[in-house]
Amino acid sequence: MDTLSFKTYSAKPSDIEKNWVLIDAEDQPLGRLSSEVAKILRGKTKPTFTPHMDTGDNVIVINAEKVKLTGKKMTDKTYFRHTFYPGGERFETAAEMLEKDPTSLVTTAVKGMLPKTKLGNKIATNLRVYAGPVHPHTAQEPEIIEL
Repeated sequence: MDTLSFKTYSAKPSDIEKNWVLIDAEDQPLGRLSSEVAKILRGKTKPTFTPHMDTGDNVIVINAEKVKLTGKKMTDKTYFRHTFYPGGERFETAAEMLEKDPTSLVTTAVKGMLPKTKLGNKIATNLRVYAGPVHPHTAQEPEIIEL
């Protein structure tokens, strides 16, 4: 029998090509939008995906204030954080988060879908979220992706 030798591809820093991607969040369900953005950020949509490297693209999300939540999630879904002081638990609904900072809802959802490691923190810096339709990254000529 003839044995074939296969090598697992592992991207080197010189092989990584980062592109810019623009996604419009208007009337998109938050979870479905976030999972697609996380896949693009992580690099899983590319054939050169390597688990221990940042092979993903830079993602710009516009119209974050117009993201959609189904059912009663806008009033019932709560987000938890702690101030690290005794009794410092803070709860906030999705509607309150959207009112205070429209970008935080999308950012929190995407970061929750990334690895909880140093690599995940590095990947999260490639995400830019804007409340309205205007963004300062026109010079990068981002590719528009329809979800």
